[in-house]
Amino acid sequence: MTLREARCKFSSALASLILQAEALGYEIALDEGMERLTAKDPTSDHMPGSLHHSGLAQDVLLYLNGEYLTRTEDYTALGEFWEGLGKTLNLPLAWGGRFTHKDGNHFSLTWGGKS
Repeated sequence: MTLREARCKFSSALASLILQAEALGYEIALDEGMERLTAKDPTSDHMPGSLHHSGLAQDVLLYLNGEYLTRTEDYTALGEFWEGLGKTLNLPLAWGGRFTHKDGNHFSLTWGGKS
């Protein structure tokens, strides 16, 4: 799979995640715009080489009843949906809630050994 193909498949899967979040009653926001990331803006808090810079990862912010949800546990239902979607689509989708250093709002497509 080329990077272009991976980015397109990731974007399509992300759209499904957004729709699932809305169906569960959440409001969502995407943490960073690709403009900042692709411009290599020094204010970006993602490490150089991050999948965020490749368009293969997105931080999703969840809100419920106007409250911003910050705990990894708040993202479990969406993380499990994302992992199941990966199996259905035969894509290596990864959820940050499974990382050693939990990052519950991180959703990505594994690429080059990174998630």
